[in-house]
Amino acid sequence: MMGNTPSTKSPAQSDAAEIKVAIIEDQTHIREGLALLIDSADGYRCTGEFESMEEALDKIGKQLPDVALVDIGLPGMSGIEGIHLLKQRYPDVLLVALTVYADDDRIFEALCAGATGYLLKKTRPERLLDSLKDVMSGGAPMSPEVARRVIALFQNIHPPQQADYHLTPHESRLLKLFVQGHTYKTAASELGTSIHTVNFHMRNVYFKLQVHSKSEAVVKAMRDHLV
Repeated sequence: MMGNTPSTKSPAQSDAAEIKVAIIEDQTHIREGLALLIDSADGYRCTGEFESMEEALDKIGKQLPDVALVDIGLPGMSGIEGIHLLKQRYPDVLLVALTVYADDDRIFEALCAGATGYLLKKTRPERLLDSLKDVMSGGAPMSPEVARRVIALFQNIHPPQQADYHLTPHESRLLKLFVQGHTYKTAASELGTSIHTVNFHMRNVYFKLQVHSKSEAVVKAMRDHLV
């Protein structure tokens, strides 16, 4: 993802005009490369580099960024679970997933958890910087292939003429938790049950909604106003 870095900052660049960015990434060379890119570009400043979500949750509040770039595949707590917690603690911080994963489930888990954008790590440096500006201006930046998957998923799930899926109250509550951005682990904790039980109920939800994944179930729930 790294290439030629933009021009060096002007000494007169004011802090007030800068976009403050934190990086949550376990791979040292990527994390340091991103920090170098951000700190060497006019109008941007890196406020923190964290190699795990646990470290970010512990330290990011000491100097809150405007935007956090979050890897999904982190050791320990996942980036998706972390996005959910960061959004609860710091609702004004904008969270952008920056990952190698482009599958439907991870995309929708991240977006439902509170991510405002979803970029792939192969994103070119200038595009990444533009995406940070975009999210600060109210946009939701996505890599082109991610945006196509999102659109295709919504287009391919058509509600029936009468949307009545006979979900039980427990199934509806579980589906609502996933729409709110919970993972299987956090949904199980919220319901006071095991991940195995959550899997069992979600298999029933998939059958009733005639879908094959959690992301499809979430989209259908939103389109048909099931929760």
